[in-house]
Amino acid sequence: MASILLHLDASPRCAVRLGVAARLAQRLDAGVTALYTAAPTPAAGRQLLSEGQSLVLAPALDAERRAQARALFDQAGARAHWAEVPADQAPVPAFVRQALVHDLVVLGQHDRDDAVAGTASDFVENVVLDSGKPVLAVPYAGRFDEVGRRVLIAWKPTRESARAVAAALPLIPEGASVHVVAWDNDPHEIEPLLRRHGIEAQYHREGPAMVTLGEELLSRAADLNSDLLVMGCYGHSRARELMLGGASRTVLQSMTLPVLLAH
Repeated sequence: MASILLHLDASPRCAVRLGVAARLAQRLDAGVTALYTAAPTPAAGRQLLSEGQSLVLAPALDAERRAQARALFDQAGARAHWAEVPADQAPVPAFVRQALVHDLVVLGQHDRDDAVAGTASDFVENVVLDSGKPVLAVPYAGRFDEVGRRVLIAWKPTRESARAVAAALPLIPEGASVHVVAWDNDPHEIEPLLRRHGIEAQYHREGPAMVTLGEELLSRAADLNSDLLVMGCYGHSRARELMLGGASRTVLQSMTLPVLLAH
């Protein structure tokens, strides 16, 4: 991987995912582009304003959020290139367009209690499904100094899962602890692939997939003290309404560790 695209907004959590991206870039000898992307002040924030006040104050609020993001970026001191989505472009399509020309995308999990971020609740899902690029989603809580040294791979014989595994291979350093788990399938199916890349893994074959598969994955990751979960992201876009598989949705909502997703 030679290039990493990092999403920046006004959330204080940007500093954490900037650190994750910077450490990965150092390990991979890759470049990082930090792309500031935020939707204009939402209508909910303008309801208490008159039309005249909205014309004056809303741009000021947007400028303040941009300044907060820039300050966080500068304070981090990471070796990354700052860029911005132009204000006259729709945030999600513009970000996706940039994602197409990078090897890995680093995003932050949506935090419903963060009112200043300026990022849509379905931003991660949109980028994963529309860009087709591997996305590393970083939880909104916790610190993650290492990513890829204790890996849990959720295997399923699908193109989404295969793409996620392929994207994870450069992120797994020599000597990493790797576990592969599969429900209703044989996890040993990817053993030859992993061995060709010098990865010795432990394999866990489970019974039929359950409705609570997302919770089971996160529980297994916690039991193994994993620092990275690798999985396919299943879903499609229909009339701009994203339809995700149950496990994908659960993991994105409740993740406690970085998750590498691919569609």
